[in-house]
Amino acid sequence: AMLDPDSGLSLTIARIVQRLQGSSLHSQLERQARVSLHKPEIKLESLKEDIKDFLKTSGWEKKLQNAVYSELNVFPSPCHPAAPPEHMKEPLAYMRKAQGSWEKRILKSLNSMCTELSIPLAQKRPASEQKELLNKWNEMGTDEPDLSLFRPVYAPKDFLEVLMNLRNPNYENGEQPSFRNHLGLIQVPLKVKDIPELKEDFNELGLNTGQLGIDDSAQVPPEFFENEHVRVGQKVLAEQDSAAAQQYVRQGCPTALRADLWALILNISNQPEDILYYEQLKSNVIQHDLLVDSLIYKDVKLTASNDDYYFVFEDYLYQVLLCFSRDTSVLEHFTYSSATPPKSYIQGKVGMEEYAVFYPPNGVIPFHGFSMYVAPLCFLYHEPSKLYQIFREMYVRFFFRLHSISSHPSGIVSLCLLFETLLQTHLPQLFYHLREIGAQPLRISFKWMVRAFSGYLATDQLLLLWDRILGYNSLEILAVLAAAVFAFRAVNLMEVTSLAAAE
Repeated sequence: AMLDPDSGLSLTIARIVQRLQGSSLHSQLERQARVSLHKPEIKLESLKEDIKDFLKTSGWEKKLQNAVYSELNVFPSPCHPAAPPEHMKEPLAYMRKAQGSWEKRILKSLNSMCTELSIPLAQKRPASEQKELLNKWNEMGTDEPDLSLFRPVYAPKDFLEVLMNLRNPNYENGEQPSFRNHLGLIQVPLKVKDIPELKEDFNELGLNTGQLGIDDSAQVPPEFFENEHVRVGQKVLAEQDSAAAQQYVRQGCPTALRADLWALILNISNQPEDILYYEQLKSNVIQHDLLVDSLIYKDVKLTASNDDYYFVFEDYLYQVLLCFSRDTSVLEHFTYSSATPPKSYIQGKVGMEEYAVFYPPNGVIPFHGFSMYVAPLCFLYHEPSKLYQIFREMYVRFFFRLHSISSHPSGIVSLCLLFETLLQTHLPQLFYHLREIGAQPLRISFKWMVRAFSGYLATDQLLLLWDRILGYNSLEILAVLAAAVFAFRAVNLMEVTSLAAAE
């Protein structure tokens, strides 16, 4: 239940104030205000106003605005005070339950691997090994440990099977006629947008608006659109306003400005304390050996290392992903994710809550293809701590939704349903044909969406797609693109007679 606007707003304000009070921005603002007291233009009789003016002209007010905007983008708006806390994670009980049992399966798979290989979940590295790892930190890819016994904890197709079996217990008897004619693999009734609603939400993607990546191509003299767009982009950067940057990238980012614009939207500034934090994560990697390290290593070897675009970034991927697995600040996103971080028990203390620890420390067990969330970012950021922060922020805003079960419009279940609904509504013959030959479209597009198309599109195209994810603060565009690919290939697809041929 939503609140009346006023109390909802005051709850939101209270939450943002509380969250910013503990941040480094808060202490920087205090420091700046104190410094400003020694400035001649600050008068005692108009102290409050003068300090406000100073913070405005010196750019600190903008930084504060960006921090507030970032909070509003990430955290859901507060629910009714009477709503139980788990509603913030996921309002539908059957979704929470399904996510819970999926997590148990993943953890079981991880634990049985531990037992089979008799490898502990975590152990301290011997000093010699620590030294060796430190020395080859920038060339971990040259290492060839035997990983034949390790297997990914799960792959996207295992996850799809789980989503296909989701049911809302209240609709078991199919008394909801409108939903009964949904012939896709996803059988839960969630509200997804139709074309008119999508047109309204994504109106800057309309045909009458210039798009970078299309309108700078040969048909139009590129200088008309592109030069103007670049000029506006430089202005947006000079202004240092996250909201303006987010609006701007809806039409695509000029390559030269993308890294800075994304950092501005995600409110990442790579301060000395951020670099220090990254170094602490790195020393944790050096000191402790986790079972997930081998999973990460194997995933990079199976995916990015075999990719024509990304194999050169192998070392960056290890660095970012190993640090990510140790980063306890990632746990914060579980307040608004339907998922719950897995717990493990210190040896010999199974079942005793006070000996339970989150495992891995960031609460995220990687699946097959996880490293592809990081790979495209390596084209934009070459400084490891900045690359790291950008990835972490992309993960806690967007990517976690692609591998957890929830009713959120950007969650993977909604994306699958949106994809199937668009296809069934707009290309019914194609949809029926593929269904008849056992090539359900979602079986083909699911892996594209789970990876946000990383590894399926050329990098320059992928970055233009991710521009829009950031610009609209939504993953719905992934389902629209997946449906569009089928529409684009419809004539050929009508001819195929098997799933393999359709693929």
